[in-house]
Amino acid sequence: MKKGFDNKKYLKIQSEKIRERFKLFDKLYLEIGGKLFDDSHATRVLPGFQKDSKINMFKELKDDLEIIFCINANDIERNKIRGEYGNTYDNEVLKLINYSNEMGFTVNSVVITLYKNQVNADKFINKLNRNGIKTYIHTFTKGYPTDVETIVSEEGYGANPYIETSKKLILVNAPGPGSGKLATCLSQLYHENKRGVNAGYAKFETFPVWNLPLRHPINLAYEAATADLKDVNMIDPFHLECYNQKAVNYNRDIELFPVLKAILNKISETDIYKSPTDMGVNMLGYCITNNEVVEEAAKKEIVRRYYNELMNYKLGLSDEDAYQKIKLLMNELNIDENYLDVTKSALDKSEKENLPVIALKINKKIITGKQTDLLTPAASVILNTIKYLSKIPDDIKLLSPSVLKPMQELKGHMNDDRRLNLTETLIALGICSATNDMIKKALTNIPKLNGCDAHATYIVTNGDKTTLKKLNINLTCESYYKENLE
Repeated sequence: MKKGFDNKKYLKIQSEKIRERFKLFDKLYLEIGGKLFDDSHATRVLPGFQKDSKINMFKELKDDLEIIFCINANDIERNKIRGEYGNTYDNEVLKLINYSNEMGFTVNSVVITLYKNQVNADKFINKLNRNGIKTYIHTFTKGYPTDVETIVSEEGYGANPYIETSKKLILVNAPGPGSGKLATCLSQLYHENKRGVNAGYAKFETFPVWNLPLRHPINLAYEAATADLKDVNMIDPFHLECYNQKAVNYNRDIELFPVLKAILNKISETDIYKSPTDMGVNMLGYCITNNEVVEEAAKKEIVRRYYNELMNYKLGLSDEDAYQKIKLLMNELNIDENYLDVTKSALDKSEKENLPVIALKINKKIITGKQTDLLTPAASVILNTIKYLSKIPDDIKLLSPSVLKPMQELKGHMNDDRRLNLTETLIALGICSATNDMIKKALTNIPKLNGCDAHATYIVTNGDKTTLKKLNINLTCESYYKENLE
């Protein structure tokens, strides 16, 4: 895959920008927008971007920083899911804490925001406390968003407990949007100011990219990714008025800025930021090396988001506004549902065989896998792909009936579908590779599947879907259950 992004340059100039902002204050609360770990969206739209770039750039500052994670009590109560990985927000917080600890970062605490004695929130707090993780409870801020005098008072932010911190840089992150990161930062600034500490706020948001054109595919891909939130990119009017420079931001930050500016000025009695863009420390746009490559990658991502939101609509998980908005973005870019090469190939093969099919593209070649009596389409397509990469003829079977039969019988005893799914197939291959050099060679090609596009003619079940994601395959699905095709 051609690269369109210089990750090494990004790590260098982004960390320099953060250090530059860091020097303006005795303590900086840096709100991390999006994913601190595993930023797969950025990886897909910016070929060359490494998914853990954000957290890696903080390694050199590890001794000077600590992390606060925020989670909305209402999201805990309704078991909100982080769609990309299927984790509930509370489990995602635990995963983020574990990742941080494993990398040697200091996790300060978890803040439960908008707390109103929710039952599941209380259970989560107990779980955190029993595992030695400090928790703080923040309720709705009195007076927010219009009464600045009340917000910046003992009745407002002062009603929240002060989070004890010892480092100079505090990263504030969350499992998803609406988790209360900004309110936590502002509450801390209020308490720090009362203690005579010159504390500041900044935002590290990856998208939209402020110094790319408003309708650049990268920025449109951000709109597609947040279609369910109804985010819209806009020219920052405050930045344009103050600096006579066009900068892209999104509606929520622009709409909130007058209130945020008033709150910050009230807390610190200084006027630091003239626009929402000023608050950011995003150097992403300076590291694009091939605009044609990233535009193409962004267009593909928009189509993936369309299929995902259409499926969510069919499953009753979202309303029709989300996928229809993405369809409008596709129309604007003059692309359609068949923009990914794998889509038509999968549909044509499925129509011909009258069976569920997955098509996968690798090295400019499209390989298909259909459902059989032995395997799911996901298992078939991965077997066919690694055989192709290993130059193993089609008529040679990697797994013999003597291996498959006992596995199928065991599944039958458990009243399960006798077909082997992708995980079971990979396990069988792994076992057989100990005595079969051909299989061992085929399995060495598994890493080459990273970043490949695949399209299924049906809604892929959680088991195969999860395994395909673990292989970093970009999967899209038609919004039909398998049974409709049999």
